[in-house]
Amino acid sequence: MSKSRILFAIIIVAIVLISYSAIFGFTVGDYVVSPFGEEIDLGLDLSGGVYVVLEANTDDTGDELAKKMQQTKAIIEQRVDGLGVAEPNITIENNDRIRVELAGLNNPQEAIELIGKTAQLQFRDLEGNVIVTGENVEVSEVTYNRNNQPAVALEFDSIGTEQFAEASGRLMDMYPGEANRDYRVIEIVLDDEVISAPSVSETIVNGKSIIDGSYTIESAANLANLIRAGALPVEMTEIEVNVVGPSLGLESLDKSITAATIGLLLIFALMLIIYRIPGLVADIGLSIYILLALGVFIYIDAKLTLPGIAGFILSIGMAVDANVIIFERIKEELNVGKTIRTSVDSGFKQAMTTIIDANVTTLIAGLVLYNFGTGTIRGFAVTLLIGLIVSMFTAVFITRFLLRLVIKMDLTRSKKLFGGA
Repeated sequence: MSKSRILFAIIIVAIVLISYSAIFGFTVGDYVVSPFGEEIDLGLDLSGGVYVVLEANTDDTGDELAKKMQQTKAIIEQRVDGLGVAEPNITIENNDRIRVELAGLNNPQEAIELIGKTAQLQFRDLEGNVIVTGENVEVSEVTYNRNNQPAVALEFDSIGTEQFAEASGRLMDMYPGEANRDYRVIEIVLDDEVISAPSVSETIVNGKSIIDGSYTIESAANLANLIRAGALPVEMTEIEVNVVGPSLGLESLDKSITAATIGLLLIFALMLIIYRIPGLVADIGLSIYILLALGVFIYIDAKLTLPGIAGFILSIGMAVDANVIIFERIKEELNVGKTIRTSVDSGFKQAMTTIIDANVTTLIAGLVLYNFGTGTIRGFAVTLLIGLIVSMFTAVFITRFLLRLVIKMDLTRSKKLFGGA
């Protein structure tokens, strides 16, 4: 009995300490534990940012369309990642649309302009003749020139190598010497905008070229990224653009947290009033559930959105529902004259079928939403599924363990305190 009380006290102290660190964080020497609120990444609707929906302008269908959409998605991801704008959430919708969500942006317009670049990348001479396109570029990366200055290294495919050799040789023959250097320019054009205009210094026959000039590491990386990912395989049109301000997102987050806190406090109070000792144990179990679920969100780097918060709160409701089913079964067993220990064991056993049925149907619905949903719908599904699995664990195993521990403590033998009549 004394061991049970000590173990129960240790569990309560551990929950209090973890809860404190989750809310406020703590520092011990060089070891720092940040609050959960600082560790969880916020989605677009909470942290602010931009989302863009692009639609393909093409008559392609079936596998050909799917292939081009996958290529386009990969290129957009490369554009955004290469420039370090934000971690993108990019999904294909309705086979011919791409939704791009970028959270936490300081300059949303920059991202919109970057995503919307849809024209073919071209290498042209000063007369406007197209030499090669972005499709002929196999490698585009940052390097250093002979003077150890940042530059961009290019490698072309076989077709591009042949065409570039012909063009560079022709320019060298037409405009020889350093005095004619300005006439040997090959412009790199994206969306009818010249992004670089290097001059040819020799005939390039091996398909490799260096673009140098007054580049910094950052500007060279930007140019390399634009060349590497400049051409989309299909023309895309912006059909929806929305910018969410960070102040609006934080206001929504504060309101959501307030609503969730009030709801949880009401649940804790009702469980305690209606079911007494089992209700107290359920409140402890729910506290453990919340800490575990938030820990999982942080571990998998989940982005928390408003629908995600809704899914999390719904999973709390499922956990409470499981406890209610169990405690009602315990109450029925107590009212027919069984002992407290027997009633608890029997109550958990009889409630299992109902709990499994309810949670499996919700689990199936969550999986369907995740597989077929997009954007915030998938965020809702992720938090719902994680919360559901964790809530099943806490309701069935942790609550049962704690309730048996309380019984072993032998604090009271009153059936009324365990929900009986």
